[in-house]
Amino acid sequence: MLELALTPYDVLRLRMATGLTSGQLLDRYIIMEQDPCEPFPRFYLTMVDDGRASCVFVADQGCTVYPHRPAACRTYPLGRAVRRLENSAMEEYFVLMREDHCQGFHEPITQNALQYSTDQEVLTYNGFNDAVAGILQHDSIRKGFIPSAKQIDLFILALYNIDRFRDMLQNNQLDSPALGPTDNNGPMNDEELLLFAIDWLGRQLFAPF
Repeated sequence: MLELALTPYDVLRLRMATGLTSGQLLDRYIIMEQDPCEPFPRFYLTMVDDGRASCVFVADQGCTVYPHRPAACRTYPLGRAVRRLENSAMEEYFVLMREDHCQGFHEPITQNALQYSTDQEVLTYNGFNDAVAGILQHDSIRKGFIPSAKQIDLFILALYNIDRFRDMLQNNQLDSPALGPTDNNGPMNDEELLLFAIDWLGRQLFAPF
């Protein structure tokens, strides 16, 4: 049984893989769960109701979104966690999950965590996830910050519904300047917009961020 948590960057890449908007992805393939002990909801990939909770993107020929697969799929069986330090730097930890069904342990190649992460093209994912960790592990959260219903809505909008976020920015519907050129090179691409959204959300929740 698979329970696959999705980060904002995972959702951005799945948009590229499927051609769907972020709103369509949320409606069709993503489950949102709110743990009463946590300030913000978590997002999980919907699974097939086949008795095994199989991945919805796996077909007979294999993974149908492989070039854009989520970070958890890329890193397995390597697990990564980060901790935000007092100076806002990120300290990372790795764990290796040895399970009998993983055939990679029978390969002759030995890699360290950095080599494996580079090989699986996961470093970009880590960069975005660490940026989000700046919100999830903010000092205010550690001190018991409880977001309002409106702030939770902004969290969902900015991090998981990037298309709607872009539309609202362009139409001056948010507390932010209208979305314009980036460094005079044209509109923000999706990755630039997500980084903008993370910083914008941090400032909405915690001033200063």
